[in-house]
Amino acid sequence: MTLQYQGEQYGKATTFTLRIIGNNLSKSSSNYQIDLLVGDKKLPTFTSEIHQSLSNCLKEIYLFRKHNGIKFEESSEKIVSLYVPYDKVLFNCNKYALFRA
Repeated sequence: MTLQYQGEQYGKATTFTLRIIGNNLSKSSSNYQIDLLVGDKKLPTFTSEIHQSLSNCLKEIYLFRKHNGIKFEESSEKIVSLYVPYDKVLFNCNKYALFRA
């Protein structure tokens, strides 16, 4: 699932893209990886490891944003790829980790 947000980094307006990659490597668990892009350039987040939960991926993006002066406009969220409905439900349940106060 790929989402886009309007926002700014250090006061400069730009578009941010989140690519959520869910890999079901075993029947007992799922693994997630998130890429953060500015325009078409991927930003190196703190870790690039695969996480056991989507919530942990979103927390990592939150910390990266906070450390690098990146602000997203939550209301500008737009899904720009095909997605599985379950992925959207799971993302919406865990979105709070991305938009903490």
